[in-house]
Amino acid sequence: MVDRLANSEANTRRISIVENCFGAAGQPLTIPGRVLIGEGVLTKLCRKKPKARQFFLFNDILVYGNIVIQKKKYNKQHIIPLENVTIDSIQDEGDLRNGWLIKTPTKSFAVYAATATEKSEWMNHINKCVSDLLSKSGKTPSNEHAAVWVPDSEATVCMRCQKAKFTPVNRRHHCRKCGFVVCGPCSEKRFLLPSQSSKPVRICDFCYDLLSTGEMTTCQSTRSDSYSQSPKSPLNDVSDDDEDEDSSD
Repeated sequence: MVDRLANSEANTRRISIVENCFGAAGQPLTIPGRVLIGEGVLTKLCRKKPKARQFFLFNDILVYGNIVIQKKKYNKQHIIPLENVTIDSIQDEGDLRNGWLIKTPTKSFAVYAATATEKSEWMNHINKCVSDLLSKSGKTPSNEHAAVWVPDSEATVCMRCQKAKFTPVNRRHHCRKCGFVVCGPCSEKRFLLPSQSSKPVRICDFCYDLLSTGEMTTCQSTRSDSYSQSPKSPLNDVSDDDEDEDSSD
C-alpha cells in the first residue's frame, strides 16, 4: 500500500500542504519514496505542562510542531528519523490517559491521544513503519535512548538528595542521563553524551559516578522512562536550564 502511494499525486499534494503549513522555517519534506501515513493532534508532556502538538507520521520520519492556526500554520518543526524510534505504552494515571513514550537516542518524551482507539492506531502505525524500515535496511532496533525528563511539577524537592527545596532562587535542573529533576549542587558535573550533544552536558552526581567508572548499564537502569515511575515528592549545546526543545517546553 505504501509503495503504491509513494509516487501518487495525492501523496505529493498532501506532503506539499504540510510543508506549506510550516512555512520557510520548516525543512523540505518531499523526497522520492516518502509517504504521509497520517496526522493528528497529540498532547506532548513538556517540561512545564502538557501541550497540544501537531504530529505527522511518514513512512520514514515523525514530524511535529507547535500549533499556530489549526490545519493552516505550525512552527518549531521537529523531525525524528523512525529507524531510531522505539515506543512503549504508558499506564493511565489521573487525567493523563492513552499515552505512550517515543524514545530515540537524542530525545525521548511522552505523548497522549484523545482516545484508546487513537492511541492504538498511532502505536500500530509507528511500529509498522519502524519494522518496515529496519527490514529494508537490515539494521537492528536501537537499544539506546535518551531519558524522558520528569516534569517540573513532579518534584518540589531534589530527586537525588531529597533535601533541597525548589524556589524561584533555587532552580530546577534536569540530568540529561536519568531525566531526574535535581538541584544545582547535585548536578554540577558535565559529561559528554555524544548522542545528545557535541559538548558535555549537565548530569547528576549519581549518574556521573556511574559513567566515570564505566558502569553504564547500572546508570541506565535507574533512568525514569516515564514520569509516572518517578518518586512523588512532598513532590547544538544544551544550557543548564534550557527547555527540552524551546522556551515553552
